[in-house]
Amino acid sequence: MIALFVALMVHRWVPDALWLMVHMVTLGLMTNSILIWSQHFTEALLKNRLPDSARGVQIRRIYMLNISTVVMMAGMLTAAFPLTVVGATGVGAVVAWHGFSLLQQVRSALPARFTSTVYFYIAASWLLPVGAVLGAFLAKGLSSDWYERTLLAHEAVNILGFVGLTVVGTLTTLWPTMLRTKMVANAVQLSLRGLYGMCAGLAVTVAGALAGSQWLAVAGLVLYCLALGVIGYLMVRTCTAKKPTEFATMSVSAGFIWLMVGVIWTAAMVATTSFEELNMRTVTPAFVVGFLVQVLLGAMSYLLPARMGGGPAAVRTANEEFNRFAAGRVVIVNLCLLVFVLPADVTGSWVRTTMSLLGAFTLFAFMPLMIRGVRRSVAKRKEMILARSRGEAPKPDPQALSPSPARHGRGAAIGAGAVALALVAGLLANPTVFSRGVESVSSVTPTGETTTVQVEATADMRFEPAAVEVPAGNRLVLEVTNTDAGNVHDLVLANGTSTGRIDPGATKTLDAGVVGQSLEGWCSVVGHQAMGMVFDVNVIGGEPADAGHSAHVGGQGASALLTTADLDLAKAPEGFEARSAVLEPLPEDAATKGTTVHRRTLEVEELNRPVAPGLEMQAWTFGGEIMGEPLRGKVGDIFEITLVNNGTMGHSIDFHAGMVSPDEPMRTIAPGESLVYRFEARGAGVWLYHCSTAPMSTHIAAGMYGAVIVEPENLEPVDREYVLVQSDTYLTDTDKTTDNGSTIAAVLPEAVAAGVPSLTTFNGYANQYVYDPLQAKVGERVRIWVLAAGPSKGMSFHVVGSQFDTVYKEGAYLLKQGEDALGSTDGHAQAINLAAAQGGFVEMEFLEAGSYTFVNHDFAEMERGARGVIEVGQ
Repeated sequence: MIALFVALMVHRWVPDALWLMVHMVTLGLMTNSILIWSQHFTEALLKNRLPDSARGVQIRRIYMLNISTVVMMAGMLTAAFPLTVVGATGVGAVVAWHGFSLLQQVRSALPARFTSTVYFYIAASWLLPVGAVLGAFLAKGLSSDWYERTLLAHEAVNILGFVGLTVVGTLTTLWPTMLRTKMVANAVQLSLRGLYGMCAGLAVTVAGALAGSQWLAVAGLVLYCLALGVIGYLMVRTCTAKKPTEFATMSVSAGFIWLMVGVIWTAAMVATTSFEELNMRTVTPAFVVGFLVQVLLGAMSYLLPARMGGGPAAVRTANEEFNRFAAGRVVIVNLCLLVFVLPADVTGSWVRTTMSLLGAFTLFAFMPLMIRGVRRSVAKRKEMILARSRGEAPKPDPQALSPSPARHGRGAAIGAGAVALALVAGLLANPTVFSRGVESVSSVTPTGETTTVQVEATADMRFEPAAVEVPAGNRLVLEVTNTDAGNVHDLVLANGTSTGRIDPGATKTLDAGVVGQSLEGWCSVVGHQAMGMVFDVNVIGGEPADAGHSAHVGGQGASALLTTADLDLAKAPEGFEARSAVLEPLPEDAATKGTTVHRRTLEVEELNRPVAPGLEMQAWTFGGEIMGEPLRGKVGDIFEITLVNNGTMGHSIDFHAGMVSPDEPMRTIAPGESLVYRFEARGAGVWLYHCSTAPMSTHIAAGMYGAVIVEPENLEPVDREYVLVQSDTYLTDTDKTTDNGSTIAAVLPEAVAAGVPSLTTFNGYANQYVYDPLQAKVGERVRIWVLAAGPSKGMSFHVVGSQFDTVYKEGAYLLKQGEDALGSTDGHAQAINLAAAQGGFVEMEFLEAGSYTFVNHDFAEMERGARGVIEVGQ
């Protein structure tokens, strides 16, 4: 659990962090717990305690499970499919072994009332190997349709089957025990019907997913949910005798509700979305945090004090810690989760961040409370032992004789207040969510009439109609529908009224109030106004439009451009550390051709990032950094990239390294959505990837670009390899500053056409390798991969004081260690010229120590930040 907390805190810098965290919960926490506690409950239900000699086998299984889990995770994170298969096989084998062990115990025990529950443990244990096999197929790489179908089957088998059957089977007997009350009449018969229904629903769901039948899968999920309803009915009936008043019972009941919510949500998605477009990521928080984590923490909060024992007094003492701020913790976790699963465009990224942090810290409060509970339990037992040794008679405990009723109202109120404060903090950090309509102030006499107009925001970056006429004094109401399937839009009028962001297919109403003068309007999503998304309200008999409004959001002209003269690029930032330009080599065991699958998740984030000393840009990024991570592979390799849009507008991705139809993988996705872009690297070279959502120039200038390096065959090893991606950006001052005094700038779409950048950078920051140079030594062979990302500028890459004996450009060698295509062996080059979206590499050896400046030899671009230094030592 500590490792999970660390992974959560550093997930931004961890590849495939979401996959890793999900499997740390499912395999790390849940599977270990299931192997331990299902054994415990089997012995209790069968009344057949195993001898201590059998514990060694159980411990070895736990060790093997965790080793296999680590191996599988390492295989996934390094895209080493054989390693993944070994780890998945190990996990499946260990859990299946556990199932066979439980079966042997059933056969050797006398018939018992709850033997049937143990059979569900056995069935669940044998389901996990099936889920592991499906997971291994997912790691191998499948077509998008088969991938989503297999993913649905994989999650159904593992979460609804392995975990769901185990948890629900256990709650049949554990729930009344936790409430300290009797089991309701006919509970055994009803629970068995529910469990059988869950098994049937699971089988139908998996069959439907693998057969490609949406309605069969939906039917299975509905059947599973109805079966859960039977178990829920039993739990509610049990609560009528005694209500949940402790953290354990409140957390477990909340977890059960989230399980039902997750199943219903999944059924709705499968019913309304094709398998190819199904996105199980959206329901993952409900299953993993809402169901798995809450049930686990609730069960542990009851079982640990009970298993530590020491008598009623020791158990009560431990429970005091496990139940500390019980209602508040449950309220915080569930309200945070409820807000977090709302669409990102409704809440904004800052709200999601504050909710996830508050919820995570509340969940992980279990750890210190558990430690305190264990310590107090041990101390209480020692106290009682010492009292007995002194011959003291046990003292009656007033709390045990007449326990005070639990009062949770105050804790729940504090928890709700904490969530409200976190919500307000997130909203204040993203004030655009407050852009809602206010009535315009006008001296015109109201007529009492209302003019209502339907307006469409289209994929052509236009409003239709682009203008409306309204009599002076009328109230104007605009019903705006976003008919663009890939982009978020809005409509802002110069009087300050706005629709707010409109999702694809949605409609919002803008009440402009009583209008007395003509108004200008526009879409405030960056770049959309520049592409023609403007709107006019022409008032008949009113005043002309106020020309002063033309400078509203997105309306700045090129005269507002920040220039290099406005910046001090010669001043090195204090304590500056450049982004690493080192290109990591492929693993030594990487296949020569075609059997490696490279999986990455690129999360779109919109945040401020530094681009020059004293200057930060409102950046749009792949992965939180200007310029996405460089990807590397060989010809024939498969790249499977999951794009997740955590931004506030539509984004997309285009990989030049792939040869695929653009229609699906390059489509613009709305906030909160994701897609999988899968392609085979068919040709060697340095390939650009970038956001292809209009206006592309704005998205690229804002930081949405990166490089895919596909090695040519028989690429010779070198001593050092670097990658430098040049980009040009066009900025305007937002009149805002950061806490450390840096100016905050934004991309100015209109300036791109003028062709004069504010900055031209390598790897996203002007002159960064002047401040923190690259390194080499005399006699070493150095390879530098170079790419001109644009959006507009190319480059002539040159290293002052050196020459290139190898030049590789756009898939072909111009020189290879001095030899050209005609056989001449004494050729060297002084520069490699690249137009926008072209790439290649150069190689050189340095004959003397010193500081070698590398530049774009178009000196205007060099002076805007496209230069750096290579420090060469002996």
